[in-house]
Amino acid sequence: MAVQVGHRALLQALRVQASGRDSACRLAAAWSCSRHYALSGKLSSSSLLNGHGAVTRHYSSDSKEDLRVRHLDGEDAGIVVVGINRPKAKNAISKNLVKMMFEAVEDIKKNNKVRSVIICSLVPGIFCAGADLKERAKMHQSEVGPFVSKARALITELGNLPVPTIAAIDGAALGGGLEMALACDIRIASDTAKMGLVETKLAIIPGAGGTQRLPRVIGVSHAKELIFAARVVDGTEACRLGLVSHSVEQNKSGDAAYLRALELAREINPQGPIAVRMAKLAINQGIEVDLSTGLAIEEACYAQVIPTKDRLEGLAAFKEKRRPHFKGE
Repeated sequence: MAVQVGHRALLQALRVQASGRDSACRLAAAWSCSRHYALSGKLSSSSLLNGHGAVTRHYSSDSKEDLRVRHLDGEDAGIVVVGINRPKAKNAISKNLVKMMFEAVEDIKKNNKVRSVIICSLVPGIFCAGADLKERAKMHQSEVGPFVSKARALITELGNLPVPTIAAIDGAALGGGLEMALACDIRIASDTAKMGLVETKLAIIPGAGGTQRLPRVIGVSHAKELIFAARVVDGTEACRLGLVSHSVEQNKSGDAAYLRALELAREINPQGPIAVRMAKLAINQGIEVDLSTGLAIEEACYAQVIPTKDRLEGLAAFKEKRRPHFKGE
Protein backbone atom coordinates (compact mmCIF):
# COMPACT_ATOMS: atom_id res chain seq x y z
CA MET A 1 0.00 0.00 0.00
CA ALA A 2 1.41 3.37 -0.99
CA VAL A 3 1.98 5.51 2.07
CA GLN A 4 2.32 9.22 2.66
CA VAL A 5 2.88 11.02 5.94
CA GLY A 6 0.05 13.41 6.66
CA HIS A 7 1.89 16.53 7.73
CA ARG A 8 -1.09 18.43 9.11
CA ALA A 9 -2.29 15.49 11.15
CA LEU A 10 1.23 14.96 12.46
CA LEU A 11 1.56 18.59 13.51
CA GLN A 12 -1.80 18.42 15.26
CA ALA A 13 -0.64 15.42 17.24
CA LEU A 14 2.64 17.10 18.15
CA ARG A 15 0.88 20.21 19.42
CA VAL A 16 -0.64 18.14 22.19
CA GLN A 17 1.53 18.68 25.26
CA ALA A 18 2.43 15.16 26.27
CA SER A 19 5.55 13.18 26.98
CA GLY A 20 6.98 9.69 26.76
CA ARG A 21 5.03 6.91 25.08
CA ASP A 22 1.72 8.81 25.11
CA SER A 23 3.24 11.42 22.79
CA ALA A 24 4.69 8.76 20.53
CA CYS A 25 1.37 6.93 20.36
CA ARG A 26 -0.37 10.12 19.28
CA LEU A 27 2.30 10.54 16.63
CA ALA A 28 1.76 7.01 15.32
CA ALA A 29 -2.01 7.39 15.41
CA ALA A 30 -1.86 10.66 13.48
CA TRP A 31 0.40 9.10 10.88
CA SER A 32 -1.68 5.96 10.59
CA CYS A 33 -4.93 7.88 10.17
CA SER A 34 -3.45 10.09 7.47
CA ARG A 35 -1.87 7.49 5.21
CA HIS A 36 -3.58 7.00 1.90
CA TYR A 37 -3.10 6.01 -1.70
CA ALA A 38 -1.29 8.93 -3.28
CA LEU A 39 -1.79 10.11 -6.83
CA SER A 40 1.28 9.76 -9.01
CA GLY A 41 0.81 12.80 -11.21
CA LYS A 42 3.84 14.21 -13.02
CA LEU A 43 5.01 17.80 -12.91
CA SER A 44 5.17 19.60 -16.20
CA SER A 45 8.65 20.88 -16.94
CA SER A 46 11.34 21.23 -19.52
CA SER A 47 14.20 18.76 -19.56
CA LEU A 48 16.87 19.50 -16.99
CA LEU A 49 19.26 16.71 -17.73
CA ASN A 50 20.95 15.02 -20.61
CA GLY A 51 23.61 12.37 -21.06
CA HIS A 52 24.74 11.00 -17.72
CA GLY A 53 23.02 13.59 -15.58
CA ALA A 54 24.89 16.77 -16.50
CA VAL A 55 22.88 19.93 -16.00
CA THR A 56 21.61 21.55 -19.19
CA ARG A 57 21.69 25.34 -18.86
CA HIS A 58 18.69 27.00 -20.49
CA TYR A 59 18.11 30.62 -19.57
CA SER A 60 14.95 32.60 -20.05
CA SER A 61 13.46 35.87 -18.81
CA ASP A 62 10.06 34.18 -18.78
CA SER A 63 8.87 33.93 -15.16
CA LYS A 64 7.50 30.47 -16.00
CA GLU A 65 11.11 29.35 -16.36
CA ASP A 66 12.16 30.52 -12.88
CA LEU A 67 11.88 26.95 -11.65
CA ARG A 68 12.30 23.72 -13.58
CA VAL A 69 11.24 20.40 -12.13
CA ARG A 70 12.35 17.13 -13.68
CA HIS A 71 11.29 13.58 -12.78
CA LEU A 72 14.16 11.33 -13.79
CA ASP A 73 13.37 8.01 -15.42
CA GLY A 74 14.89 4.61 -16.08
CA GLU A 75 17.03 3.40 -13.18
CA ASP A 76 16.82 6.92 -11.73
CA ALA A 77 13.02 6.84 -11.57
CA GLY A 78 11.94 8.28 -8.24
CA ILE A 79 14.54 11.06 -8.20
CA VAL A 80 13.13 14.56 -8.66
CA VAL A 81 15.44 17.44 -9.56
CA VAL A 82 14.23 20.94 -8.71
CA GLY A 83 16.34 23.51 -10.54
CA ILE A 84 16.26 27.24 -9.77
CA ASN A 85 16.69 29.30 -12.94
CA ARG A 86 16.79 33.07 -12.44
CA PRO A 87 20.17 34.01 -13.96
CA LYS A 88 19.59 37.76 -14.12
CA ALA A 89 18.58 37.87 -10.45
CA LYS A 90 21.21 35.39 -9.20
CA ASN A 91 18.38 33.00 -8.32
CA ALA A 92 17.07 35.47 -5.73
CA ILE A 93 13.85 34.51 -3.99
CA SER A 94 10.96 36.40 -5.59
CA LYS A 95 7.21 36.22 -5.19
CA ASN A 96 6.96 34.13 -8.33
CA LEU A 97 9.73 31.74 -7.26
CA VAL A 98 8.05 31.22 -3.89
CA LYS A 99 4.76 30.49 -5.66
CA MET A 100 6.35 28.02 -8.07
CA MET A 101 8.30 26.25 -5.34
CA PHE A 102 5.15 25.90 -3.23
CA GLU A 103 3.45 24.23 -6.20
CA ALA A 104 6.41 21.91 -6.75
CA VAL A 105 6.55 20.92 -3.07
CA GLU A 106 2.81 20.21 -2.99
CA ASP A 107 3.04 18.04 -6.11
CA ILE A 108 5.99 16.10 -4.68
CA LYS A 109 4.07 15.47 -1.44
CA LYS A 110 1.18 13.97 -3.42
CA ASN A 111 3.37 11.65 -5.49
CA ASN A 112 4.14 8.41 -3.68
CA LYS A 113 6.59 7.39 -6.42
CA VAL A 114 9.10 10.07 -5.39
CA ARG A 115 12.08 8.58 -3.54
CA SER A 116 14.33 11.64 -3.15
CA VAL A 117 14.57 15.29 -4.17
CA ILE A 118 17.61 17.30 -5.29
CA ILE A 119 17.45 21.10 -5.01
CA CYS A 120 20.01 22.68 -7.33
CA SER A 121 20.71 25.70 -9.52
CA LEU A 122 20.73 25.93 -13.30
CA VAL A 123 22.83 29.09 -13.12
CA PRO A 124 26.64 28.68 -12.96
CA GLY A 125 28.33 30.04 -9.84
CA ILE A 126 25.17 30.64 -7.84
CA PHE A 127 22.83 28.53 -5.74
CA CYS A 128 20.59 31.29 -4.41
CA ALA A 129 21.54 34.82 -3.41
CA GLY A 130 18.72 35.13 -0.89
CA ALA A 131 15.79 37.51 -1.08
CA ASP A 132 15.21 39.49 -4.25
CA LEU A 133 16.11 42.89 -2.80
CA LYS A 134 15.21 44.75 -6.01
CA GLU A 135 11.69 43.36 -5.79
CA ARG A 136 11.68 43.94 -2.03
CA ALA A 137 12.54 47.64 -2.53
CA LYS A 138 9.40 48.06 -4.62
CA MET A 139 7.18 46.53 -1.95
CA HIS A 140 5.14 48.65 0.39
CA GLN A 141 6.23 48.21 4.00
CA SER A 142 2.94 46.43 4.71
CA GLU A 143 3.80 43.80 2.08
CA VAL A 144 7.20 42.85 3.46
CA GLY A 145 5.97 40.99 6.54
CA PRO A 146 3.47 38.77 4.69
CA PHE A 147 6.04 37.97 1.97
CA VAL A 148 8.68 36.96 4.52
CA SER A 149 6.07 34.82 6.28
CA LYS A 150 5.21 33.08 3.02
CA ALA A 151 8.88 32.48 2.21
CA ARG A 152 9.38 31.10 5.73
CA ALA A 153 6.36 28.82 5.27
CA LEU A 154 7.81 27.57 1.97
CA ILE A 155 11.12 26.65 3.58
CA THR A 156 9.26 24.94 6.43
CA GLU A 157 7.24 22.91 3.93
CA LEU A 158 10.45 21.98 2.12
CA GLY A 159 11.86 20.74 5.42
CA ASN A 160 8.68 18.74 6.05
CA LEU A 161 8.77 16.80 2.80
CA PRO A 162 8.48 13.12 3.77
CA VAL A 163 11.28 12.00 1.41
CA PRO A 164 15.02 12.73 1.64
CA THR A 165 16.03 16.12 0.25
CA ILE A 166 19.53 17.02 -0.92
CA ALA A 167 20.78 20.56 -1.56
CA ALA A 168 23.46 20.67 -4.27
CA ILE A 169 25.35 23.91 -3.66
CA ASP A 170 27.53 24.68 -6.67
CA GLY A 171 27.78 28.41 -6.01
CA ALA A 172 26.86 31.16 -3.59
CA ALA A 173 24.12 30.31 -1.06
CA LEU A 174 23.49 33.45 0.94
CA GLY A 175 20.76 34.53 3.33
CA GLY A 176 17.50 32.88 2.33
CA GLY A 177 19.41 30.72 -0.13
CA LEU A 178 21.36 29.10 2.68
CA GLU A 179 18.19 28.88 4.78
CA MET A 180 16.61 26.91 1.93
CA ALA A 181 19.60 24.56 1.92
CA LEU A 182 19.46 24.22 5.72
CA ALA A 183 15.90 22.94 5.42
CA CYS A 184 17.17 20.03 3.31
CA ASP A 185 18.24 16.77 4.94
CA ILE A 186 21.68 16.73 3.35
CA ARG A 187 23.85 19.46 1.86
CA ILE A 188 26.64 18.93 -0.65
CA ALA A 189 28.82 21.82 -1.80
CA SER A 190 31.60 22.41 -4.26
CA ASP A 191 34.83 23.57 -2.63
CA THR A 192 34.44 26.98 -4.29
CA ALA A 193 30.85 27.55 -3.15
CA LYS A 194 30.22 30.45 -0.76
CA MET A 195 27.74 30.16 2.11
CA GLY A 196 26.58 32.54 4.80
CA LEU A 197 23.69 34.10 6.68
CA VAL A 198 24.57 37.72 5.96
CA GLU A 199 21.40 39.47 7.09
CA THR A 200 23.04 41.50 9.86
CA LYS A 201 24.81 43.45 7.10
CA LEU A 202 21.36 44.80 6.24
CA ALA A 203 20.48 45.41 9.90
CA ILE A 204 18.04 42.50 9.94
CA ILE A 205 18.27 38.87 11.07
CA PRO A 206 17.74 35.58 9.23
CA GLY A 207 13.98 35.31 8.90
CA ALA A 208 13.35 31.92 7.32
CA GLY A 209 14.64 29.58 9.97
CA GLY A 210 18.35 30.39 9.89
CA THR A 211 18.63 31.30 13.58
CA GLN A 212 17.06 27.96 14.48
CA ARG A 213 18.38 25.49 11.91
CA LEU A 214 22.01 26.65 11.76
CA PRO A 215 22.66 26.11 15.51
CA ARG A 216 21.06 22.67 15.25
CA VAL A 217 23.41 21.80 12.39
CA ILE A 218 26.78 23.26 13.49
CA GLY A 219 26.27 24.06 17.17
CA VAL A 220 25.27 27.24 18.98
CA SER A 221 28.69 28.88 19.31
CA HIS A 222 29.69 28.46 15.66
CA ALA A 223 26.24 29.57 14.49
CA LYS A 224 26.37 32.72 16.60
CA GLU A 225 29.79 33.58 15.22
CA LEU A 226 28.70 33.18 11.61
CA ILE A 227 25.42 35.07 12.07
CA PHE A 228 26.78 37.89 14.25
CA ALA A 229 29.69 38.54 11.87
CA ALA A 230 27.70 37.87 8.68
CA ARG A 231 30.60 35.61 7.75
CA VAL A 232 30.77 33.79 4.45
CA VAL A 233 32.61 30.45 4.25
CA ASP A 234 33.64 28.33 1.29
CA GLY A 235 32.70 24.70 0.74
CA THR A 236 35.84 23.34 2.40
CA GLU A 237 35.29 25.35 5.59
CA ALA A 238 31.57 24.56 5.53
CA CYS A 239 32.41 20.86 5.51
CA ARG A 240 34.80 21.31 8.44
CA LEU A 241 32.06 23.04 10.41
CA GLY A 242 29.52 20.34 9.53
CA LEU A 243 27.39 22.79 7.56
CA VAL A 244 27.63 20.46 4.55
CA SER A 245 28.15 16.70 4.51
CA HIS A 246 30.50 16.70 1.53
CA SER A 247 32.73 19.25 -0.19
CA VAL A 248 33.76 18.26 -3.70
CA GLU A 249 36.24 19.82 -6.09
CA GLN A 250 34.43 21.94 -8.64
CA ASN A 251 34.59 20.78 -12.26
CA LYS A 252 34.74 22.70 -15.55
CA SER A 253 30.99 22.54 -16.06
CA GLY A 254 30.32 23.93 -12.56
CA ASP A 255 28.01 21.14 -11.41
CA ALA A 256 30.24 18.96 -9.21
CA ALA A 257 27.97 19.24 -6.17
CA TYR A 258 24.95 18.33 -8.27
CA LEU A 259 26.68 15.24 -9.66
CA ARG A 260 27.66 14.13 -6.14
CA ALA A 261 24.07 14.73 -5.00
CA LEU A 262 22.84 12.58 -7.88
CA GLU A 263 25.22 9.79 -6.79
CA LEU A 264 23.79 9.98 -3.28
CA ALA A 265 20.21 9.97 -4.55
CA ARG A 266 21.08 6.84 -6.51
CA GLU A 267 22.30 5.21 -3.28
CA ILE A 268 18.99 6.04 -1.59
CA ASN A 269 16.81 5.00 -4.53
CA PRO A 270 16.97 1.18 -4.11
CA GLN A 271 16.12 1.22 -0.39
CA GLY A 272 12.63 0.60 0.96
CA PRO A 273 10.76 3.87 0.35
CA ILE A 274 8.38 3.54 3.30
CA ALA A 275 11.30 2.64 5.58
CA VAL A 276 13.26 5.70 4.40
CA ARG A 277 10.26 7.96 5.03
CA MET A 278 9.74 6.49 8.49
CA ALA A 279 13.45 6.83 9.29
CA LYS A 280 13.31 10.51 8.33
CA LEU A 281 10.22 11.06 10.45
CA ALA A 282 11.76 9.31 13.46
CA ILE A 283 15.00 11.30 13.19
CA ASN A 284 13.36 14.69 12.62
CA GLN A 285 10.86 14.33 15.46
CA GLY A 286 13.15 12.45 17.82
CA ILE A 287 15.93 15.01 17.71
CA GLU A 288 13.61 17.64 19.18
CA VAL A 289 12.66 15.67 22.31
CA ASP A 290 14.36 13.81 25.16
CA LEU A 291 15.86 10.38 24.50
CA SER A 292 13.06 8.44 26.19
CA THR A 293 10.40 10.12 24.07
CA GLY A 294 12.60 9.79 21.00
CA LEU A 295 12.88 6.04 21.51
CA ALA A 296 9.10 5.82 21.80
CA ILE A 297 8.76 7.78 18.54
CA GLU A 298 11.17 5.33 16.89
CA GLU A 299 9.08 2.43 18.17
CA ALA A 300 5.91 4.00 16.79
CA CYS A 301 7.53 4.56 13.40
CA TYR A 302 8.95 1.03 13.36
CA ALA A 303 5.47 -0.33 13.95
CA GLN A 304 4.36 1.28 10.69
CA VAL A 305 6.81 -0.71 8.55
CA ILE A 306 5.93 -4.13 10.02
CA PRO A 307 2.71 -4.71 8.00
CA THR A 308 4.16 -3.55 4.66
CA LYS A 309 4.66 -5.77 1.62
CA ASP A 310 8.08 -4.21 1.17
CA ARG A 311 9.27 -5.70 4.46
CA LEU A 312 8.26 -9.18 3.31
CA GLU A 313 9.94 -8.57 -0.05
CA GLY A 314 13.13 -7.55 1.75
CA LEU A 315 13.15 -10.77 3.76
CA ALA A 316 12.42 -12.87 0.67
CA ALA A 317 15.17 -11.18 -1.32
CA PHE A 318 17.65 -11.75 1.51
CA LYS A 319 16.73 -15.42 1.69
CA GLU A 320 16.93 -15.84 -2.08
CA LYS A 321 20.16 -13.80 -2.33
CA ARG A 322 18.75 -11.38 -4.87
CA ARG A 323 18.11 -7.66 -5.13
CA PRO A 324 14.78 -6.65 -3.57
CA HIS A 325 12.15 -4.90 -5.67
CA PHE A 326 10.37 -2.46 -3.39
CA LYS A 327 7.11 -0.85 -4.51
CA GLY A 328 6.32 1.40 -1.59
CA GLU A 329 3.53 -0.88 -0.42
